[in-house]
Amino acid sequence: MKIGNVEIKGKLVQGPMAGVSNPPFRLISKEKGANLVCAEMVSVEGMTHNNKKTFSMLAVEKQEHPMSMQIFGNDVESFIVATKWIDENVDCDIIDLNIGCPAPKVAVRSASGSSLLKTPELIYDIVKAVVENTSKPVTAKIRLGWDKESVNAVEVSKLIEKAGASAITVHGRTRSEFYSGHADWEKIKEVKEAVNIPVIGNGDVIDGPSAKAMLDLTGCDAVMISRGCQGNPWIFREIAHYLETGEELAKPSFEEWKETVLKHAKMLIDYKQDEGSAIREFRKHLTWYFAVLPKTEILNQLKEEANKINTFSDLEDIIEKYKEV
Repeated sequence: MKIGNVEIKGKLVQGPMAGVSNPPFRLISKEKGANLVCAEMVSVEGMTHNNKKTFSMLAVEKQEHPMSMQIFGNDVESFIVATKWIDENVDCDIIDLNIGCPAPKVAVRSASGSSLLKTPELIYDIVKAVVENTSKPVTAKIRLGWDKESVNAVEVSKLIEKAGASAITVHGRTRSEFYSGHADWEKIKEVKEAVNIPVIGNGDVIDGPSAKAMLDLTGCDAVMISRGCQGNPWIFREIAHYLETGEELAKPSFEEWKETVLKHAKMLIDYKQDEGSAIREFRKHLTWYFAVLPKTEILNQLKEEANKINTFSDLEDIIEKYKEV
């Protein structure tokens, strides 16, 4: 699959997730088989107002490529300012536009993300402005619509393509559904049939069989895995193996699991340059990682303890407790 001039050597995309897909997370995903990794969304308003935290979220490691930087907002001029800065200063390969985030602080309070689905003409203006102000390929991630009564993914996708975007990701739910129920893959298929640029399907891909089912049903060019890779970066190699052979890979050994967890935590400490804040952030990752392990009587207790770790040593101790059972 090619997104503009960027070749993606496979069909597996690690999705952008706020507070999750920072460089360490992306590097682990890449190491385990993701063909394209995506950063957590960055506010164009934060960039235009020189917010220090916002700019810190634009870091890219050389081992990540190809990678996509996602931005969100609702003002065309702010998108232009942010796009020009990223084009000149950020070592990403693709600029992705968030037109799907359902979170209230994004979609309601800042009228961004999936809120834009209510104004397709504004989506067109934003995509066109971004395309005209960068040398990088531009993509957009959308949902099916604001709610069941206003499903407009096909209309929006056609406008995104007309505005010059190089690919579209479609999450098969409306904003009002958040992550409930089942993703509507038929609607993703409708988008794929309506445009001539690559379409990436998103929603309910949790393993090899579900990835193949989405690809077969929708005809989409790739699948995006977001929640499914939280604590389970091995999902990428497992899906790749299944797509190639039709066979399901065994889960990682405990030793590989442990090595990956400790490596992720060390990378997060290096990235944040503060062990305390890094380990506190890692608590949620450890809880997710635990879900991959065989269930034991002590696992629920360890998940509770995971939410109290403060040091790397605490992390090592909790892992040893599981191993000793």
